[in-house]
Amino acid sequence: MAFQYRFYQSESIEVGVNFFNSTATDNGIIILPTGSGKSIVTAGIVAGVDGMTVVLQPSKEILEQNYEKYSKYGKASIYSASAGEKRIDKVTFCTIGSIVNKKHLFKGVKYILIDECHLVNSEDGMYKEFIKYFPDVKVLGLTATPYRLSMSSEGYQLTFLTRSTPKIFDKVLYYVQNDTLFNSGFLAKLEYYSFDVIDRSKLELNSNGTDFTPQSLKRYYKSIDMPSRIAKTAFHILSKKPNLLIFCALIDEANQVAKMIPGSVVLTGETKKEERERILSRFKKGVIKCLINVGVLTTGFDYPQLESVLMARSTMSLSLYYQIVGRAMRIWPTKPNAWIVDMGGNINLFGKIETMKIQEDNEGRFAIWNNGRQLTNVPFQK
Repeated sequence: MAFQYRFYQSESIEVGVNFFNSTATDNGIIILPTGSGKSIVTAGIVAGVDGMTVVLQPSKEILEQNYEKYSKYGKASIYSASAGEKRIDKVTFCTIGSIVNKKHLFKGVKYILIDECHLVNSEDGMYKEFIKYFPDVKVLGLTATPYRLSMSSEGYQLTFLTRSTPKIFDKVLYYVQNDTLFNSGFLAKLEYYSFDVIDRSKLELNSNGTDFTPQSLKRYYKSIDMPSRIAKTAFHILSKKPNLLIFCALIDEANQVAKMIPGSVVLTGETKKEERERILSRFKKGVIKCLINVGVLTTGFDYPQLESVLMARSTMSLSLYYQIVGRAMRIWPTKPNAWIVDMGGNINLFGKIETMKIQEDNEGRFAIWNNGRQLTNVPFQK
């Protein structure tokens, strides 16, 4: 065995291997919290089956993490333009954009494992196109956030993956609750601090009610001098913590904040690949103490030493909220706890991650709940 498995990792791997080796025709999902070691589970499942396997992930960063873990078990190849390698083997780690038009090269594939499977659009898109090309293949998905945006008769809502129409994933094979891992010491102790800086009633929702418009954010942030407030909060955090990751909503705002915090750096979707990798390396080494990002670093950013996150924005997205908090959830030997500092009313809206639950009703329907409030399969509430 390449790794010393935690109990839920062993159980997940056993369930995944049994599913792939079974005669079941339905597709399944395994739900594991951020920071739980999904890459280890992925490697264990793939190593436990015999047959041509494609492992799909949405980014180069996640691909490299998954590939590195599997390399402890055996040989595999990578087919991904962003990773700079295009080879096919019995086990191949791929980014979907690189192979969706190369389906013929994967003739004979028996298993498809999809990491971050909440990104799979059951109505259309590259994942569905690739899966449909192989009618006899078995598909298993892994995710920490098993829901997607969809339209219902009451408007837009987050729909649990097994409850969408149409759907790619038919059943939940295994899940572990967040509080189980926190209570077992497998995830870092979180301390939440919520400040009523942003008045959500002053923000405008977009046309489908799923988040706030950039125009209303820009107008409101200017009226309250949001950059100065962010900088003031950041200085306080940095006086107590060795590093800080800030999530801003707007690039202009992030740049203004950076001018107020000496040594801080801004990272956005527009940052070139080489510069992005250089910035992340310096942040992880402690050279950069404060990293301000816009629209990136919500998935695939593995930095267990991170001790503080500042949500300098409001969001209506449960998955975005979960992924932001998740950046600080990984444990580290010298890390006493992690601060989750919220300026946007997000903690009040969604609740703490530790109390977020997966619940199944009497009819076998799954949903996400927190402190008595249903968060998925219900209309959005501001």
